[in-house]
Parts: sequence; C-alpha cells; structure tokens
Amino acid sequence: YMKNTQNQKISQIKNETLVVGIDVAKETHYARAFDYRGIELAKLLKFSNTAEGFKLLDQWMQDICKQKGKTEIIAGFEPTGHYWFVLGDHLKRQGHKLAIVNPFHVNRTKELDDNSPSKNDSKDCKTIAMLVKDGRYREVYIPDDIYQELREAVAERERLQEQLTSIHNRVVRWLDIRFPEFQKIFKDWRRNAALITLRSFPTPEKIVEAGARKICETWKTEMKRPSFKRAEALVKVASNSIGRTSGRVASEASLQNLLAENDLYCQQYETLEQLMLELLMQVPNASKLLDIKGVGLTTAATFVGEVGDISRFQDPRQIQKLAGFNLVANSSGKHKGKTTISRRGRRRLRHSLFFAIIAILAHNPEFRSLHQRNLTRENNPLNKMQSIVALCGKLIRIFYALLNKGVDYDPEKMLSDIHQPMQQAA
Repeated sequence: YMKNTQNQKISQIKNETLVVGIDVAKETHYARAFDYRGIELAKLLKFSNTAEGFKLLDQWMQDICKQKGKTEIIAGFEPTGHYWFVLGDHLKRQGHKLAIVNPFHVNRTKELDDNSPSKNDSKDCKTIAMLVKDGRYREVYIPDDIYQELREAVAERERLQEQLTSIHNRVVRWLDIRFPEFQKIFKDWRRNAALITLRSFPTPEKIVEAGARKICETWKTEMKRPSFKRAEALVKVASNSIGRTSGRVASEASLQNLLAENDLYCQQYETLEQLMLELLMQVPNASKLLDIKGVGLTTAATFVGEVGDISRFQDPRQIQKLAGFNLVANSSGKHKGKTTISRRGRRRLRHSLFFAIIAILAHNPEFRSLHQRNLTRENNPLNKMQSIVALCGKLIRIFYALLNKGVDYDPEKMLSDIHQPMQQAA
C-alpha cells in the first residue's frame, strides 16, 4: 500500500513477475497471464467461483511460472461490488500480491487495442493486466482479523442506524396522519412517557376514553415521577384532535409493529456497541483515542477498522490521503482554480472524521481554540468548512501518534502546537 508512486509500482513488475488480469463475476471468472512487457504467456482461463475453480487457477498460474521462469505473481482485478472478496482472500492466503484497478480506467483503456468500445470478459482481463503492468493500480490491503471484525461491526452499526432512522420517520408520519397534536405534548416519541402512551393508548379516542388519571397510573408502572399535568394536557389535545379516524384497527396494528421493530433494532444496536467496544480494546493503544473529549466509540472504532494496522503507514499524511482529505489544486496556465479536498479513498473514514470534528467542537475546548484561531488569524484566515477540514487533518495526526507511539493524549501539548502551521496532506 505504501509504495504509492507510479514509478515505484512499475519497478515492482520485473522480468520474473507474472502479471495476471482477472475479470471477476458472481459465478464465473476469467484470467489471462502476461509478462512485464505485456506479452501473453498462456491461453485464457475460465474458472468457477468454487474451491475447485480456485484450485484450477492456482495450478494454471503455477504451470505458467514453471514454463516461463517466473517466481512471483501479481493478480489484478476491478473491485466489482463484493464479488472479489472471496477470491481476494484466497489469493492473499497463497501469498500473491493483489492489485485493484479503477473501473473507470478499464473502460477508458480497453479501446486502445482494437479501437472498439465492445466489452467482453477476455478483453477486460487483458486491459486489467496492462494497467497493472503500467503501475496504474493500488495494492489491496486486506486487514487482519481484528481490523476486519471492526470494519464489519461498524458496517452493521450503520445498517441498524439506517433501520432505526427509517422506523422513526414512519412513526412520525403515522402521528402526522392519526394524531398530529401528540407531538405538541411529546417532542420525541422515543422517550419513556411517549412510548408507554403509544403502546397503551395509541389513538386520541383511547386517550380520551382512559382519562388523565388512568394514563398517569400507567406511566407510573415504568416511571418514577409521571406528570399529571402532562396527562391532562394530552387528554385535552386528544379530545380536539384532527387526526384521521378511518381504517383505525389496521393502522393501530401497523404502529404496534413499528414499535416492536424499534425495540428489536435498539436491542441489537446496544449488543453491537458492546461488541465494538470489546473489539476496540483488543487493538494496542486504541483505548487512548477515547481519552480525547468528544471522541466516542463509533469514531474510534471506524478509524481503527478503516485504517487497519497503523504500522503500515510512515506518515499521517498517508492516512489523510486514504480518507480523501488531501488537497488538490485545479490550475492551468494563468488560471488558478480553487484548492479542494480530493474526496478519493475511504468514504466511511472521511465521513466519520468530519462528523467527529463537529461533535468535538461542541465538547472540546482545545479544539475550539484551534478552530477560533483558524477563523480569525491575520494571515490567510480560513472559513468554517476549511477549518473543519484542517482540524480533520489535526485529528488524524493525533490519532496516528496515540496509536503508533502509545503516548497519552495531552491537551496542553495540543494547545502548544497552536502556533505551528498546520501541515496539509501531500
């Protein structure tokens, strides 16, 4: 991963290197083999996405290596959805180098041979191999177990969060139609009193029928100090509700299903957060990230999972580039365009760092001081978004130091760095 210039990548493709281009699909893959000059060394191989297919590929590559005197293999492929994961794991276990090529580059390059936009598996294999030969690839980093576990856990948390957000929106829609006044009494239906009410007295009619005293008694079963005044206010708005009344039975069933789903996902979410914490604690020095005020479990777990083993990086600017926070200029001749971040790389890592800084600015005085200085300094003051991006770079450097050197987070040192110019990603 660290050999990131094209010259360095090209220099890795030597006379003894077998370059294999693989077109990955769901059930059937295709492979072609070339030397470092682009001369094809064997016939096209068609193999299935099964253990037998993988053995066939291994044997095919070994035979070519013996016949042509090759001692190492680099396998290139497009990252087509999730289909390459299993094959990538297999090739990694065999000790081969893995290279990912950009699908956009494959589409642009495949017309060079025959000046035709036609697409077929045989043609794609060759195009992929030629891109690898020319150093137009990035090395695949398949993380070790603990980092892969964290990645999977963070992805699952995201999925659960999406489900919970969807349920929240559907309950709000239900209330807008059936009982719009409910939200005047309860700001958030997920809070204790609101949830008990929706389970026991979901419609205005049932609230009026029960009365304030019964509602208050029902709250008391799960709350220490229920408010009788609130119960009276609820009955009052319910008696004048404009909510729709037709189709009441089915709509009530729909609401109870939504609440049951919400309970299930909340429980799964809590269990998963516990798992994320247990996994994070197994990574050396990762607990130190949580000592920074404003950095929560999700931010730390996402960073560690997405970055992987910190020792593979020589400089935190490489992590900035991985996250897509490296600066790119858009200039030509006399025209000097805006400098922006590249937004290339790991989207989840970039988003996590961005939202982490928003949370940190709300709770962390030293980061707030740095943000204020960025906005008000005499030379080249930044706007708010530029400052947040710069602070993302600062957070990456702090995380890198804590994980790599095992030092503790020091707010005083953070503030002493305030007068040093912020390094930007190369």
